[in-house]
Amino acid sequence: MKFAANLSALWPDLPYLDRFEVAAEAGFDGVEVLYPYEMPAKETQRALLRAGLSMVLMAAPPPNYTGGARGFAAVPEAADRFKYDLRRAIRYCAALRTPVLQLLPGVAEGDAARQTLIENLKAAAEAAPEGLLLTISPANAGDLPGSFLNSYDLAAEILNEVDAPNVGLQFDSYEAEVMHGDPVEVLETHAKLIRQVQVSDAPGGSADLEALSTGLMDIAYDGWVGVGNDPTAAPEVHRHNIDRLRW
Repeated sequence: MKFAANLSALWPDLPYLDRFEVAAEAGFDGVEVLYPYEMPAKETQRALLRAGLSMVLMAAPPPNYTGGARGFAAVPEAADRFKYDLRRAIRYCAALRTPVLQLLPGVAEGDAARQTLIENLKAAAEAAPEGLLLTISPANAGDLPGSFLNSYDLAAEILNEVDAPNVGLQFDSYEAEVMHGDPVEVLETHAKLIRQVQVSDAPGGSADLEALSTGLMDIAYDGWVGVGNDPTAAPEVHRHNIDRLRW
């Protein structure tokens, strides 16, 4: 496994471009930046090169600076906006050589939202260039009230209906624990669909890193693991946590 620091969550008090070298110092091989769009791609490229890191993941759509929702892949009236913003996100992925693009379903409900998400994922699968993986990741309704994709079982149903080789499930231990209680059980249940993994603590710092490591080993996961817990921790704390996740 290789580990990526989620720079959208870690070291928030540091300027964006300074976080890359801190991530390298903490022992990470790569980084995730959910919304790198506000910074010219060349600036992020330079930061990656200086730190010797790979950009592993970003999210789509780009932020809506007018105050609108950041995710709307499941919102029927936003289907055209989704396709437009997807093109911009794909260009950023190409510029930063990012292999994973997380698509955010957003706030919606009902059959129309379900069908919209399925159709948008199918269209995105066709639009994505070779080598770019698209993921969806459930979000709990406590943190995102009205979240359409609010369980891993629902995500699995959607992915099975989309049935595209370049669209998969993004497992997040925090979301799995909040929504379902036992993140390792979720990991094992949906192993065949999982293409990307995030590890972070649920409230109270309850993540069992050793159990998650064993679970990842059991499903033979050998991809990137994004880490976003304890945003203010010193680099040596993250190095210790990475060691606990390795096998």
